[in-house]
Amino acid sequence: MFRSFAALLAAVCVAGCSSNATKDLELPVEAMGHFRLGHAEVVAPSLQKLLVSRDATEEEWVETVDLAFEKRFRRFEGDQFYHIGVSVEAYSLPPPVMLGKSALAAHVTLWRDSTQSKMNEEPKLFHVIQVFETRLGLSREEQMQHLAERLANDVEVWLREQMETQDWFAIELEEGAEDVIQAPVEDGQVADSSASDAAQGETADKAPEGTEEAAAQG
Repeated sequence: MFRSFAALLAAVCVAGCSSNATKDLELPVEAMGHFRLGHAEVVAPSLQKLLVSRDATEEEWVETVDLAFEKRFRRFEGDQFYHIGVSVEAYSLPPPVMLGKSALAAHVTLWRDSTQSKMNEEPKLFHVIQVFETRLGLSREEQMQHLAERLANDVEVWLREQMETQDWFAIELEEGAEDVIQAPVEDGQVADSSASDAAQGETADKAPEGTEEAAAQG
């Protein structure tokens, strides 16, 4: 069900070429169809620490990832609300003197507010691995922030790909339908469900295949 390790390494090399995952936030916002963020709900019910790593709590990951998603996705001002559910699954935060790479694995589910339905039936798995990384001078919190920002960036890239190939965010409201801009769901109602669904089904007793091996490559 998970991507092969070889495919993962290829994806990691591409993702790792840019070390600044927030540089594009300084540019004018390019609309993403009708997309507007309703809620970003982050959970970490089965969080795993991989290899030799600094410790980070579930609460710390939830806060760090939530901030990164809010910063990136609150920019969009479309006329239809969507909710993003994120389940943080595994991480690696090697100390500066240890071999290895900072890494994060998470599942993501997108919900459409007007229909209260999932856009992706199966949670989308993301591996974030800092290939070109200088950890000297980086605090644990900075490692976490970089991973969270990279994850949010990768999710936006995926959403734009879905917009181009699957016409996401392009569907107009049907005549007579309630204007969701005026009536989003109450905080947590659908977002909690989406995050819960993201945490279930794809969450295993071990970290997603390939994450630990790739993070160990020093």
